[in-house]
Amino acid sequence: MAAPRAEVIPKPIQQDWVNREYIEVITVSIKKITDFLNSFDLSCRSKLAVLNEKLTTLERKIDYLEACVTKGETLT
Repeated sequence: MAAPRAEVIPKPIQQDWVNREYIEVITVSIKKITDFLNSFDLSCRSKLAVLNEKLTTLERKIDYLEACVTKGETLT
């Protein structure tokens, strides 16, 4: 009777380890995805900030040119 009982105990323990390994794989995968998304977010924010600065500079130049053109029209 001791032999069959010894076989019953390892199966749940083995299944428990399989479940834990599966959960660990999922956890590591979620962490990798999260790290990627955080890195992507930071990269996008940085690039958008640079783009915003360039657009602001262009808008100021356009405003200046419009003012010059308007001023020139009223003088002539």
